[in-house]
Amino acid sequence: MRVPVRLVLFDVNETLTDMSALRVRFEQVGAPAHLLPLWFAGVLRDGFALTAAGAYGAFRQVADSGLRALLAASEEWRGDTAQAVSQILDGFAELPLHPDIEPGVRALSAAGMRLATFTNGDAAATDAVVRRAGLRDCFEALLDVGAPRAWKPAPLAYHYAARHLGAEPAETLLVAVHPWDLDGARRAGLQAAWLRRGADAGDYPAVMTEPTYGAADLVELAGVLTGQAPG
Repeated sequence: MRVPVRLVLFDVNETLTDMSALRVRFEQVGAPAHLLPLWFAGVLRDGFALTAAGAYGAFRQVADSGLRALLAASEEWRGDTAQAVSQILDGFAELPLHPDIEPGVRALSAAGMRLATFTNGDAAATDAVVRRAGLRDCFEALLDVGAPRAWKPAPLAYHYAARHLGAEPAETLLVAVHPWDLDGARRAGLQAAWLRRGADAGDYPAVMTEPTYGAADLVELAGVLTGQAPG
């Protein structure tokens, strides 16, 4: 039997925000847009590796380092590296939300659920994004991994977020599009909801812990959590 959800934690990058908008920034500085997914995957890899080794690097620091290395290795890149890196990284604070996020967040907030964000990125960038969307008042807190100095999916990260917000892990639900994040949350004792965003249910990696919930998007998940749709 599922434990009632008291707190909903949202991953930010790619879950709330549409990172494809950063492709334009790559092109604006003269870099090929196809470098975006390779770069971001490398940022996650390096952040995870530092945490696994018992070290820590802030998101912007890790992202900056990885982008410089990627541009330097690209035969398609010529330009001012420092300026390009700054322009691309500043774009995180200006990313748009996916279309389902505003109605889904408002539905959960109207139902009286506690909402917060928790990102491997920068909470200041999250603040800029949700304020621009008019949703800041829906979120109790905007957290990042700087305080626990451990990137998700380390258990320490999820335990910090639940403890900071005075919630039991079992009553806390992490919402994300990334199976690695959901697996980490489940192993840390949280519930987890996978937003499929066009993926099939069978696409979830078999080697990872299954999420508590699965939904096509946040509107559908909000309906399930508020009792307005079948679970």
